Amino acid sequence: MPAHGRIAAAAFRQHSTYRLATAAGVFTNTVFGLIRASILFAAIGTAGGELGGYTMLQAATYVWLGQALLAPIEAFGTREVSQRVHQGDIAVDLLRPVDLLTLHYAQKLGRAGFLVLARGLPPLAVGALVTGLALPEDPLSYLLGAVSLLLAITVAFLADMMVNLVAFWLVETRGLTVVYTATMNLLSGFLIPIVWFPDWLLAIARATPFPSMIQTPIDTLSGRVPPLEALGLMGVQLGWTALLAVAAWAMLRAGVRSVEVQGG
Repeated sequence: MPAHGRIAAAAFRQHSTYRLATAAGVFTNTVFGLIRASILFAAIGTAGGELGGYTMLQAATYVWLGQALLAPIEAFGTREVSQRVHQGDIAVDLLRPVDLLTLHYAQKLGRAGFLVLARGLPPLAVGALVTGLALPEDPLSYLLGAVSLLLAITVAFLADMMVNLVAFWLVETRGLTVVYTATMNLLSGFLIPIVWFPDWLLAIARATPFPSMIQTPIDTLSGRVPPLEALGLMGVQLGWTALLAVAAWAMLRAGVRSVEVQGG
């Protein structure tokens, strides 16, 4: 097995040992799913049974898919790399015979694989039993949804990595992380579907990579957008993947040079 495959497999096994934390995460995701579903149901009921193209069943599907995908995508970000920079452990990472970005990406994929199974499927099962789910009839939607999920994980990873790499220049990055998380929360479509936004805010959201992290995989997996339209959305995901990959790589190169120039 190639090195990156072994790294991903190790990350999968590592996270599979945290059974109590996984169970707590499933419980929390499920409870918040019920709360979010009740809020959206109230809004749609007030609007007469449909709001922004969403019926109650479609809104329930949107909520439960969002809860299921939140942990695997890790759209809220991590602080591991920034902490390793501040603690000096990044020097060990840079000496390894594996590129730093691809190393952490392999770990991300391993975690995501476990989290899809352990923290994604149980909330979906609860949602199917409690509120029902609007599942696509076209099998192609499931295939495209899986690819869209992989792209969403990749986009979220690259954006999060860029936030972490700022630690090469800033002593404290928690404030930036808070701003990033709040912005992602609003513009990704996690709180409410972005089609419910006013036109000006919708335009801002679509000019960012955030909808590619949450809204696009949900719309693709749920079949809310037909496969042909989903291909266009996945093209946007690919575009953001390429752009953020170049930006993250450039930041890493510049950060490493900065550390070397300062004698670190």
